[in-house]
Amino acid sequence: MSGTTRQTVVVTGASAGIGRATAVMFAERGARVALLARGRGGLDGAAADVRAAGGQALPIVTDAPEWDQVERAAGRVEEEFGPVDVWVNNAFAAAFGKFTHVSPEEFLQATRSTYLGYVHGTRAALESMVPRDRGTVVQVGSALAYRGIPLQSAYCGAKHAIQGFTESVRCELLHDKSAVRVAVVQMPAVNTPQFTWLRTHLPRHAQPAPPIYQPEVAARAVLRAADHPQRREYWVGTSTALTLLANDVVPGLLDRYLARTGFDSQQTDAHTQPEGHGNLLAPADEKQDYGAHGVFDDEAHTFDPQVWASRVPWERRLPLQVSSARGTRCCAAAAGTEPPACQSFRALPGVPADALSLPQFALVVGQGGVRESRLPSVRR
Repeated sequence: MSGTTRQTVVVTGASAGIGRATAVMFAERGARVALLARGRGGLDGAAADVRAAGGQALPIVTDAPEWDQVERAAGRVEEEFGPVDVWVNNAFAAAFGKFTHVSPEEFLQATRSTYLGYVHGTRAALESMVPRDRGTVVQVGSALAYRGIPLQSAYCGAKHAIQGFTESVRCELLHDKSAVRVAVVQMPAVNTPQFTWLRTHLPRHAQPAPPIYQPEVAARAVLRAADHPQRREYWVGTSTALTLLANDVVPGLLDRYLARTGFDSQQTDAHTQPEGHGNLLAPADEKQDYGAHGVFDDEAHTFDPQVWASRVPWERRLPLQVSSARGTRCCAAAAGTEPPACQSFRALPGVPADALSLPQFALVVGQGGVRESRLPSVRR
C-alpha cells in the first residue's frame, strides 16, 4: 500500500479472534476499516482498538448469512468510506460434538452462518469491485477445508464448501480477465474466544487441536494475502502444512490417527465448561467484549518458521536437500526438529519410515515454495 493511500477494508466476524486482529493490523497502516459482526459489545471494543491503532472504524451490526444485511452494510461502507479495496470474509458460527449429537437445526445454522456468510460477503464485494476492475477478496480458510476432523462436521463441511465456491468464482474472474483477485488463507488452530462461546455437546471445555497459534499470526498472513493476491492460496503454520501433506499421501491412515487422537485433543480440563447455549443463534458478545484472544494464551505460539519461509525469496531460503532411500525425490528445508505430532503419525502401523519425514518440507510447501516433488506412493 502506498504511504499516501488509505485503504478501505471490510472485515466480517470482526468483533473477536482473527477478524479483530486483522482489523487492528490494517488500522496500524492507517486504513479505514469497516467492522461487520453480530455482537454490539464486541464491535464497540474492536472499533476502539482500530481507532487506537491509528485507523478509522465503522462498526456495523451485521448477520453475515442474511444477504439483505450484508448488502446494506456494503452500501454504507461505500457511502462513508468510499470504494472497498479489500474485503476479508471471516464470520462463522460452530457447533461442536459428534455429528449424531448435533441437531439438524444446529447443523443448518452453523452451515448458513459459515458458508453463506462467505458467499454473501463475496457477492457484496464483487458487486462493487468488478465494475471498477480492482479489489481483493481474502477468504479466511482452514486446514479443515481439505481435511475433516471429528467433532466439527458442520464446520468442516462448510469450509470444504467455501473452498469449492471460491475456486469456481476465481475461474470465472480469470475467464473474464478481471483484475479482481480472490485469495484463500488456510489457518491452523487459533486461540480465539469461539471455544468459550460456541455451541458444544462435549463433556469438557472445547479447545483448538494443538499446536495453537495467536490470532496475530493468522492476521499477518491475511495482510500478506491482501498485499499479494496473485498467489491463490496461503498455508499458515507447520501443522497446517503437515496435515494437508499427510492427507494427500496417506488419508486412510490419517482417518485412523484422528479417530484415535482427535476427540481428546479438542477438549481440556484446564478451563471450566462454559454455561449457556453458545453463540450459534445469538451473539455471545452483545453486551460483553471478549477481545481478540481466547483463554489459551499460555499455550499459543506467536511465531512459526513455516510462515517465515513462505515470505522469504527462494534464493534466501534454507538449504534444500534431495534425498530418499527409496528413490523418492522431495525438496525439504534442512533445519528444524520433528514435531511430536509428526513422530506420532510416523509411528502408526503401515507408515513407511520415509513417508512423512517431511516436517522441514512443510516449512516451504504450499506457497509455491517446492517446485518439484514426487511424494512416496503409499496405499490408501
